[in-house]
Amino acid sequence: MTWRISRLPKRPPVVTLGLDHRSVPFRVPGRAQTDAGFSLIEVLVVLAILGLSASMVLGRGPPRSPSLEARAAATQVSQALRLARAQAISGGERVVFVLDVAGGYRVGTGPVQALPRGLTLTMTAVAGLTAGEQIGGIDFLPDGSSSGGRVGVAGGATRAWVGVDWLTGRVSVTDAP
Repeated sequence: MTWRISRLPKRPPVVTLGLDHRSVPFRVPGRAQTDAGFSLIEVLVVLAILGLSASMVLGRGPPRSPSLEARAAATQVSQALRLARAQAISGGERVVFVLDVAGGYRVGTGPVQALPRGLTLTMTAVAGLTAGEQIGGIDFLPDGSSSGGRVGVAGGATRAWVGVDWLTGRVSVTDAP
């Protein structure tokens, strides 16, 4: 059986200055030293490039889709109509949903809620519940019935109808042709 003793690679000679345990190692001149890391200028250049690219991306704002906004607005209007019906039934009194085609609506005596800008809103309502061509309303009665009507929401390539059945007060959302 033969044993081999392998040799470990030689470490560069280190000269210590001083005689105690706090002595500082000093490399012998002429030996190659490896520099690890980045210089301050390199780090600053990278940070400047990252800052410029982030400002260009974030400066544009969030991506917007008119079609998605139209669908979200149709859902928002349908939820408000269902809320008006539920308030009429639970409160035992008439509740009116009022829509301003300029971009807002109100349920009963609640605050005006805004809809996203850039959408086209239309409304078909009973003649007695309109105020000109801009404002219209849908009545909900305590028995769950309503005056009926339809709200159109269009944005981009998407058009949706939010309909209210006059007999049952049922609210439905359908895609418009």
